[in-house]
Amino acid sequence: MSKVVVISGHPNLDESYTNAVIIDKLMEKLSHVEVRRLDVLCPDYNIDVSAEQQALMSADIVVLQFPFYWYSTPAIMKKWIDDVFTFNFAYGPEGNKLEGKDFILSFTVGGPEQSYDPLGYNHFKIEQFIKPLQQLAYLAKMNYRSPVYTHRMIYIPDVYNKLDEVQARATDHSERLISQILSLQNDPDVLLTKFATKWFEKMDLLPESSDFFVKYIDDDFEMHMPEGDFNGVEGFNSWYEQARSTFKSPCQHILEQISVNKDDGQFNVELRVRLISETNPDSIFKGRSINVLVNESWNLTVSSHNEIRLHSYNVVAA
Repeated sequence: MSKVVVISGHPNLDESYTNAVIIDKLMEKLSHVEVRRLDVLCPDYNIDVSAEQQALMSADIVVLQFPFYWYSTPAIMKKWIDDVFTFNFAYGPEGNKLEGKDFILSFTVGGPEQSYDPLGYNHFKIEQFIKPLQQLAYLAKMNYRSPVYTHRMIYIPDVYNKLDEVQARATDHSERLISQILSLQNDPDVLLTKFATKWFEKMDLLPESSDFFVKYIDDDFEMHMPEGDFNGVEGFNSWYEQARSTFKSPCQHILEQISVNKDDGQFNVELRVRLISETNPDSIFKGRSINVLVNESWNLTVSSHNEIRLHSYNVVAA
């Protein structure tokens, strides 16, 4: 099951009428969720950058939960972003630590919807105000998902809104957010696209150990490659040693196309992959650079706990 990390940016969640409701519902309804309250973890605004980065790296889905303050995040969340999304962590030549993770903005808005309009007193739509956070996700190569937000979420006793109405909106908000998270966790297209992306990212590095790959291989595994047929873990390891002796690390696998189809409880995944690599002088390519396009077909199963088992892996030249 995909792990969810929720970053709570409310400066005092204990006094919240809405964000606290949303957080409580997430913890009640979801498994594998971690809530990191910035008001508790760093009340003095001193961010433990290493701890926060480790939490993000452990996540599959990252949710920023916050009240909309002056058309942006509260100050504590802005500082968290500034401190944590650092060069060579979230961006830069080595900044791929968050790549492929799902990113959801979940926030409460005090004003009514009609005020966020060219003719309203805020002049701009909500989607325009959050463009910087959307670009944050793009720069970190995260998957920016549709934001979840709700208007009229401020309660001032005897002045503005009724508490039960505001909290009912918060409950509805949490249900929409939970629905989106569950969809991401259980959608086979999302799950298998992420799996393929991780598979090729690891294959780019050609690590000495094949442990990452063989943990997904089933006992009946069959592999049909241009260089021959291979069976089981032993067969995969034999092919993998050939690959390591042929291609120089790092190489580059570009996933150009993927489609997922289900048939009798199994998944057939069709992929179009471009391989760009330098080769070793004593390989069949005699040290030449290669740029080839291949079609791959994977047959696999996914357990109720989203555990993936590969049964067959076929590759042919495009």
